[in-house]
Amino acid sequence: MIIVKVDSKTPIDKALKLFKSKVIKTKLMTELKNRKDFTKKSILRRNEMNKAKYVQTKKSTEEY
Repeated sequence: MIIVKVDSKTPIDKALKLFKSKVIKTKLMTELKNRKDFTKKSILRRNEMNKAKYVQTKKSTEEY
């Protein structure tokens, strides 16, 4: 749960900006998207391997 303490003196814009930054830092929205529907472990592993292959090929082409 994200808590943003707001005084009567702090403007709403600043409180919203603080809330937004806390949401981004805690990766709350990505967690909610992942929990929206179930994905099998094999699919998660496959996606992770594909991402690693992509990053590796990207880095190997940058070196040359």
